[in-house]
Amino acid sequence: MLQAKDIMTRDVITVDENNSVHDLAKILAEKKISGVPVLDSQGKIIGIVTESDLIDQTKKVHIPTVMRLFDSFVFLESPDRMEKDLKKMAASTVKDIASPEVVSVSPDTPLDEVATLMSEKKVHTLPVLDDDSLVGIIGKTDIIRTIAQRDAR
Repeated sequence: MLQAKDIMTRDVITVDENNSVHDLAKILAEKKISGVPVLDSQGKIIGIVTESDLIDQTKKVHIPTVMRLFDSFVFLESPDRMEKDLKKMAASTVKDIASPEVVSVSPDTPLDEVATLMSEKKVHTLPVLDDDSLVGIIGKTDIIRTIAQRDAR
């Protein structure tokens, strides 16, 4: 059975947490990739940033629905979502828009677990970590390429 180390890209493109959002957009466009790991000043992975995070910067703000009850207002939805959206829209650095919840795999993770994790967690970019060291990355195109090569045999 194939493992993460067999399909991962070893030459990982990363961004520093203090890179500008503009520089991030240029990197994703020029390299034709959909996401990158975000590293802190010590080179440790602290998040993932994707095309979706960039797109979120230009979307319309969703104003939570409120209901007036006597002399007060009752939110029918959480106002936290609006606050989060506004922070992303005003962001100027990568750390401001990156997702801090990093879903990762080890080099020995079987391919079927990698695919299941991507599907269930709805992630398209999986860092491959050996202990705390970034050793590779798996994108959805790596999975598709592996399926195509396997079916071509």
